[in-house]
Amino acid sequence: MLMPAIAYTIIPVAAVMAGALLSLLRRPSASFVSAMQHLAAGVVFAAAATEILPQIKHDASPFATLVGGMIGVGVMLLLKELEGRAKGPVAMLSAVGIDILVDGLVLGLAFIAGQKAGVLLTVALTLEVLFLGVTVTAELSETLASKLRVIATVFGLSLLLPLGTTVAMPVAMLPTPVIVGLLSFGLMALLYLVTEELLVEAHERPDSPLISAMFFVGFLGLLLIDELM
Repeated sequence: MLMPAIAYTIIPVAAVMAGALLSLLRRPSASFVSAMQHLAAGVVFAAAATEILPQIKHDASPFATLVGGMIGVGVMLLLKELEGRAKGPVAMLSAVGIDILVDGLVLGLAFIAGQKAGVLLTVALTLEVLFLGVTVTAELSETLASKLRVIATVFGLSLLLPLGTTVAMPVAMLPTPVIVGLLSFGLMALLYLVTEELLVEAHERPDSPLISAMFFVGFLGLLLIDELM
């Protein structure tokens, strides 16, 4: 289970670097970024609803679900507080690093739920971190004169994703209630990502019916991929 999961993390890591290079060459328009964030939110939401939630319900353990979910909410709200207080490049990089590490952890938990769940979440997170790479690179470019240092820093951050996945892998050997609790944690993290990050940031940019429709394009698109698999 470990090696396939780690291998799949190469895709979102490459997406981070693609976003970084895109930002250095030509930063995308605000409308395009908003549309892609809506698309990513739809894909992540569909992955959570179709793969992670059914697994939690299948291995029913109400107490583990409650505890894991509460911890997930607490951790994500704490992360939000840290990001809100982040000032300067070091603080910003620390907050982003924790965010990417949690993404990797959730991806690892998805592979524990099943191969298909892991693959679908890989698609979802790839879209998310692509624009994370764009944003971080744009902010670093304002403080770092060297493009090479900017790329190296973003690449270092991206490696936290496979690290998080690696940390999650030993969970497969734990008792079922513990796995359910951790999947519940992962579900809360994904819902937070959709509601408090992707959609919030998307609505700070120009909006239109077409841009908003991208959420449903992403959601239905992942449902279709799920059915085809």
